[in-house]
Order: sequence, then C-alpha cells, then structure tokens
Amino acid sequence: MLEFGQKYTDAWNSKEPEKMASFYAEDGILTVNNGKPAVGRKQLAETAQSYMEAFPDIELSMDSLTVEKGTYRYYWTFKGTNTGPGGTGNKVDFSGFEEWTMNDQGLVQKSIGTYDAEKYQRQLEGK
Repeated sequence: MLEFGQKYTDAWNSKEPEKMASFYAEDGILTVNNGKPAVGRKQLAETAQSYMEAFPDIELSMDSLTVEKGTYRYYWTFKGTNTGPGGTGNKVDFSGFEEWTMNDQGLVQKSIGTYDAEKYQRQLEGK
C-alpha cells in the first residue's frame, strides 16, 4: 500500500487529473470536510483539476500511510501558490488525511478527506 500511496501522490503532482481519478473505483467517492461528494471518476478528475488549476505549482507529499481495521489513512501535505484564474497569489502549506476504504480490485472505493479549512483559508487570504 505504500507504493499505492506514493503513486497516488505522484498522480496529484502530474497535473493530469485523470491519473488521480484512476486510483478510484469507477463509482468511487471522495468527500472532503463533509462537503459535497465527488462521485465517479469524472467528478473525481474535476475535483483534482480544480486544485491543479488554482495551484499550478502544486506539490503534494505523502507524510505517512497507516492501516487500522481494514481502513487506510493517507496523510499528506499540500503546498502551492494560488496563481490560477482569479487566484490570490498567496502560498499555502497545510496538511490533512484521507481515510480510504478499498474495493476488491485494490482501488479506492470511498475516501473521506479532512484538513484544517480555517488554516487553509487564512493562508489563501494572506493572513
């Protein structure tokens, strides 16, 4: 699974949203901070694309990967400068994790992502 996590990280850094989405089941789900879920690879790719456009210099790193009772936790750090369309020009550096439930094919069926949205927003606004 460490290799899976590193390849997932590389997919985010590739700036190719379809690569990130390919780590999910066809009907995979990603929910971040209890927001509206991205369902299916098309919506997953659109979610990734929004971050990749907003932060053209995106740099995601995998901090660790743990497993407990069949659920994986992928801990990450996101760095980038918000220079995409309508961007603030400010840098962000924040961490979070995704809780993955895997399917029988070894792909992410369900991911629940969490990060400190207030810290992210302060950095985005340059405060």
